[in-house]
Amino acid sequence: MIKFAYTILYVNDVEKTITFYENVFGLQRRFISPDNDYGELETGATTLSFASNTLAGSNLKEGFAKADASAKPFGIEIGFVTEDVDALIKKAVENGAALYEVPKQKPWGQTVAYVRDLDGFLVEICTEVN
Repeated sequence: MIKFAYTILYVNDVEKTITFYENVFGLQRRFISPDNDYGELETGATTLSFASNTLAGSNLKEGFAKADASAKPFGIEIGFVTEDVDALIKKAVENGAALYEVPKQKPWGQTVAYVRDLDGFLVEICTEVN
């Protein structure tokens, strides 16, 4: 059996990023390494994890493209469902995120917006699909 266990985002400061996701999205810290190079947040059956760019570089001898908040975002996103998209966007921006796309009503009834987190990763903030 194969189980999807985690997604890891490579970031500049694991502790700062973990704190951002705790403060904005109410996630709970599951683990952070003593050297702050790796951390996990509880999200249910899988974890949302973060590794420092330094740790990622030591694991990937061919290198990788670092997230850059000043460049266009990667073609990947993480998503959070909420009943109040506007309030969650406000909270995210107050904690350092940048608004990327204002809330839009989709034809299927869902409200969808995007912010970029501290490292520039896209975060979808949306309502449930109706």
